[in-house]
Amino acid sequence: MTESIRQKKIASVVQEEMNKIFQKKNISTFHGGMVSIMNVSITPDLLIARIYLSLFQVDSKEALLEELEEHKPEFRKILGNSIRQQVRRIPELEYYIDDSMDRVFRLEEIFKQIKK
Repeated sequence: MTESIRQKKIASVVQEEMNKIFQKKNISTFHGGMVSIMNVSITPDLLIARIYLSLFQVDSKEALLEELEEHKPEFRKILGNSIRQQVRRIPELEYYIDDSMDRVFRLEEIFKQIKK
């Protein structure tokens, strides 16, 4: 199912604002690792924002997710203050780990082994 233009616009606004929130709250550098938002997708009813995170040298993914869940109401409030003129309802936030980069690195290692 393809995203509508409205979904894409809201997703890009949410991604931009969440990046600002992560920078302000020092989530981008979690315990010496780096956290970045790779993608945001919005459900067709525009009520849920699925935020896909890329992690680099983060030891405990579970601890990161727990901290994000703990601060979810605060982040949603900050997000709401930023985008309330653009949306009717502020979407709920859901966090997912995007492991596509890990898969790329694993495939590169496999290709190197095959080449040898």
